[in-house]
Amino acid sequence: MVHSSQTLPPLDTLETFSVAARLGSFSAAAEEAGITHGAVSRQIARLERWLGVRLFVRQARGVALTPEGIRFFARAQEALSLLSGTDERWIPRRHKTTVRLSVTPSVASLWLFARLAKLERDDLHIDLSLEHRLADLGEGTDLAIRCGKGPWAGVRATPLWQERSFPIAAPSLAEQLGRNCDAQSILTLPILHDSNIEGWRRWLAVEDVQYLPRGQDRRFEDYNLIIDACAQGIGVALARPPLSDAAMASGRLVRVCDRELNNHVSFHLVRPDGRLSGPACELARRLLDEAGHNEAAIAAFASPG
Repeated sequence: MVHSSQTLPPLDTLETFSVAARLGSFSAAAEEAGITHGAVSRQIARLERWLGVRLFVRQARGVALTPEGIRFFARAQEALSLLSGTDERWIPRRHKTTVRLSVTPSVASLWLFARLAKLERDDLHIDLSLEHRLADLGEGTDLAIRCGKGPWAGVRATPLWQERSFPIAAPSLAEQLGRNCDAQSILTLPILHDSNIEGWRRWLAVEDVQYLPRGQDRRFEDYNLIIDACAQGIGVALARPPLSDAAMASGRLVRVCDRELNNHVSFHLVRPDGRLSGPACELARRLLDEAGHNEAAIAAFASPG
């Protein structure tokens, strides 16, 4: 099909792109869509040419979204959601129940996407809303994942995991530091952080260093951008396991100091204060189980009271 619109992306590529983004694999996307791997690659390349940006980077196993790809994935999901609003009239109903999950782009790309197929299984479809703003659980959103200290009024929340933070860097920068991993040595390099610098302040304060952002330091709002910038050798960041685990396991990032601290904030699974629907309750159980919670904690969060 020839795409002639100057204002719309080639619409026939959006679903292929969304499936590949969700599964993290062109081969898996080809299998689900019933087309060849080459057809998936050609459709993605066509969409990238229209946008003028790269949407995916190849990894040892599959592909991962670039920062531009993450932003476009959110737009593509919204567009496909609108188009699917009339699917009752012309598409056979899928035997899956949809649960709407609001999540930040960094958690989506660094933790959720790799587990999406396992979370959905054969009975659920997770409708992802990628956003930074406070999740409004009254706008049709069933569950949300957000970072903060909690608790929050009007909702129930439980930490997904406890983060132990420590400095990480690209191997080249770690080699430059060598055994000099004290606060003053680390501050000879640019510091990478988001809008909340409390983590770095707490880590450096152990050595009585009062940290204020400097001109050489860089701020990124998405943690996935911090990971990418750190891996490119732009500066030193604080690890946030499990979000930083994949980059460390691949060798893109290495630990530069043994000392670590509990992070002052956590990513929480958030739900309405009232009763959860059955499918939303099941997704909450799967998310908490995947994050390592025991059955008692899962039952307490999922319970009506």
